[in-house]
Amino acid sequence: MYDCLIVGGGFAGLQAAIQLGRYRYSVLVVDKGYGRSTLCGSYRNIIGWPQGVSGQELRRLGRMQAESYGVHFRQDEVVAAARHEEGFELALRSSGGSLRGRTLLIATGISDRYPSLPGLEDKLGYSVFVCPDCDGYETVGKRTAVLGSGVPGARMALTLRHWCDDLVYINHERHAVGSDELERLHREGIDYIEMEIVQILEGTDQGPNKEEKGAPQGDEERPAPAPFGGVLLKDGRRIQADRGFIAFGGNEVHSEWARKLGIERMENRHIVTDPRTKMTHVPGVWAAGDIGVHAEQSVIAMGEGAQAAIWMHKELSKQSR
Repeated sequence: MYDCLIVGGGFAGLQAAIQLGRYRYSVLVVDKGYGRSTLCGSYRNIIGWPQGVSGQELRRLGRMQAESYGVHFRQDEVVAAARHEEGFELALRSSGGSLRGRTLLIATGISDRYPSLPGLEDKLGYSVFVCPDCDGYETVGKRTAVLGSGVPGARMALTLRHWCDDLVYINHERHAVGSDELERLHREGIDYIEMEIVQILEGTDQGPNKEEKGAPQGDEERPAPAPFGGVLLKDGRRIQADRGFIAFGGNEVHSEWARKLGIERMENRHIVTDPRTKMTHVPGVWAAGDIGVHAEQSVIAMGEGAQAAIWMHKELSKQSR
């Protein structure tokens, strides 16, 4: 029986694990080893990393830091959760076994939806981006292509107009955009193409809007991939661009496994929590990071992980009196 079970080893889960480890609780992090943070090649809006740092490197350092406080890790996927008289029980996919803990933090996040195009995924965080608040700056002075679907793609292109003067939105899935969005795209000078993408092109522009090039700090062994150069369309057109953004909508929210706990979820499956404590409507269960009613920011995920851990400590302290 652990004091704290954390499901998800991304930024929210790791920050919570570090905080709880420093409280000297018995903590286990269950992580499937794959998620949003493993895909991003370079985070450049995190304090202390001016040249950027990959999600893989942050996860490696975070795990090492948590382990120094006695936190345990297990690579597996949680497929179900239930309450019992002493706390909570988790069912695991790979081993078929289960785990028990007095408190539970849900930090399983979300997965972005995008087409399986060779060369796209390895450019994430380098020259292809997901979050405009994080990386809209990287489009300054660059020809930028939004690869998307319907309204989500149109809204992404319009959002990026704050930074970028040279934009094209490629509606890969040809889902309806709507006359209002089309009018706004035209008014803002954003090119609009409704055509399937068949290939990602490689370019020559190296790295973000800064002097440094190549691997981010702490990632010297991981060379940067070939930069994004645009796309080849099904009709044979080659659309040149220096930066890409993806916006397809329909991202997967990884909360289904926890549904039977009775937690409150929104229609989009994000988990509702108390804004102060990050506790769900089920006593003893917290949620942090992108799984919650969310900002989808790495630094906010870290903050919410620490915030949840502090209130988990308060609850565990009350139980021990």
